[in-house]
Amino acid sequence: MKVTLIKPNIGRMEDRAYIDEGRMEPLNLGVLAALTPAHVEVVMYDDRMESIPYDEPTDLVAITVETYTARRSYEIADEFRARGVPVILGGIHPTFLPHEAAEHADSLYLGDAETQWAQVIDDVSHRQLKPIYRAPTGKPQPGTLTRRDIYRGKGYLPISLVQFSRGCRFACSFCAVTRYFDRQQFYRDVKEVVAEIESQPRRLIFFVDDNINSYPELSLKLYRELKSLKIRWVSQSTIDMTADPALMDAMLESGCLGHVVGFESIDPRNLKQMRKASNLPRWEKYGRQLSILREYGLQTWAAFLLGYDYDTPASIRDTLDFALTNKFTFAAFNILMPYPETPLYRTLETEGRLLYDGKWWLHPDYRFNHAAFVPKSCTPEELTQACWEARSRFNSLGSLVRRALDFKTNMRSPVRFATYLNFNPIFRKEVFKKQGMRFGVH
Repeated sequence: MKVTLIKPNIGRMEDRAYIDEGRMEPLNLGVLAALTPAHVEVVMYDDRMESIPYDEPTDLVAITVETYTARRSYEIADEFRARGVPVILGGIHPTFLPHEAAEHADSLYLGDAETQWAQVIDDVSHRQLKPIYRAPTGKPQPGTLTRRDIYRGKGYLPISLVQFSRGCRFACSFCAVTRYFDRQQFYRDVKEVVAEIESQPRRLIFFVDDNINSYPELSLKLYRELKSLKIRWVSQSTIDMTADPALMDAMLESGCLGHVVGFESIDPRNLKQMRKASNLPRWEKYGRQLSILREYGLQTWAAFLLGYDYDTPASIRDTLDFALTNKFTFAAFNILMPYPETPLYRTLETEGRLLYDGKWWLHPDYRFNHAAFVPKSCTPEELTQACWEARSRFNSLGSLVRRALDFKTNMRSPVRFATYLNFNPIFRKEVFKKQGMRFGVH
């Protein structure tokens, strides 16, 4: 028996196929491969950099669907099904929109893979694949180490992805993760995380947790164990971690280089509207928090979410100036996107502000990094242009050089400087390549 796992691309540029040069290992597919019984052959194809062999014999095709990859995922699924190959779709997007996904699948897997994937494989072996499998959310990878052999030869960035937890306890209105996990966060056993890191050769790790410091007492247990491994690592965290000196000390001692931090906005009115509770206490435009990050030498990937009711082209320029002044290692100026089933989506739908018939992820006219709704304080076109200008200026060659020359963060150590020099040019290139890309290839 053979199972084929597919990592879909977003789509294509107007004149040629898009190859993602900043691609990382698809951790979810490595987990699926590990959950598959050893007697079953598993192959994986990454649509971001290689052609999919639709005519290669296989017993099941499994595709994890994200909202950004939904259109392309359905195209791939339809190609396999036209050849009589059964397809199962899973992930957050099909879990939220099963009726949409069912039009392109023989089976849907709704929920986390750990509890019922073995049943799926058994059903396929007996030609009894069910139309739908429903599984609860819960602890990541119990007793399971990611299968990384499926990544070989595919040119991924030299960083290994590992998960300590899934979910987030906060209730941000824009976030699909909060909706999917119902504000719960599930933690993996620390000993299994350590075993996973030791089972692979890389010394640079990206913990894919949505908020690794959500429960500091649990995070501290992890950091104490990481200290002896002599690794370097990054993750995602909320800015309120800076209020806990013991946590900050332990992070640094364990090899932390920095975090993706969701600043989202520099306007507290927007933060209140999006319910970003972790950013609001003792509001000082992040002054004290940023000072602490710099004291510890942590490199920051600042994430901004632009398009809330108090955002204008002028305020977006102010956000860019904020990012340049603070010499963030990386910064993402993301347009606010209405993900299905989130409180934000429902609000915009009720107010009649959604564009592209409400399903921007499937609409043939939608383009990547364009506004998909009507903002309150500017036009969709103005929002799209302002965010593009922010990305362009932040990722200009002059900005890249000026930000590199920060002795407290990017030049604090050879490792940090090498991290900046290795990854910034790649991500800069991807910013310009992906702008305006359309979803799907047909």
